Amino acid sequence: MRTGRRTKQWLWRWRANPLRRRDDVLEAWLVLAVWAVVAVGGTLAGAVTARAADDVFTQQRAERTPVQAVVVSDAAQSAARGYRSLVTVRWTRPDGSARTDTTVVSASPKAGARMEVWTNAKGELTTAPPSPAGAALEAAFLGASAALAATGLAAGAGAAARWRLDRRREDRWGREWDTVGPRWGHKTS
Repeated sequence: MRTGRRTKQWLWRWRANPLRRRDDVLEAWLVLAVWAVVAVGGTLAGAVTARAADDVFTQQRAERTPVQAVVVSDAAQSAARGYRSLVTVRWTRPDGSARTDTTVVSASPKAGARMEVWTNAKGELTTAPPSPAGAALEAAFLGASAALAATGLAAGAGAAARWRLDRRREDRWGREWDTVGPRWGHKTS
């Protein structure tokens, strides 16, 4: 017997009640829908985003290769003070042709020094791909951000809809009071 009573209390917005308004039922369904979107949509958005980011990082690790390059020009003195600077480097492409380009370095290599640079499938300079651990961390961060964004969007839309329902109820209460209020007694002004 007690379980039936608890169920009625839990589902109070859906039970038959002469004071229940259509807006109350609409608000109850709205709250349920927002929670469902938050739970399912946020989780799904996070999982899909994390998976997509992990796939991109895996592809980057597969496509990018490290090659040895020779520094052609000295780095600017700014790198010696802890800043990054550009140096010109030369390396050999997979087809055997030589290529020269500039890259950012944090140290101050001298001309003739050897250094490792990363190239893409075309043999052009690119950034180093993230390590598996770094990629997993970044994918998790991106997934969590997407989940929070979806949750915030759903919660914000639900709050806006509930605010609109509250305004509508207040307007109806005001109109009803304007018709019923004068019958309850005299006005002071």
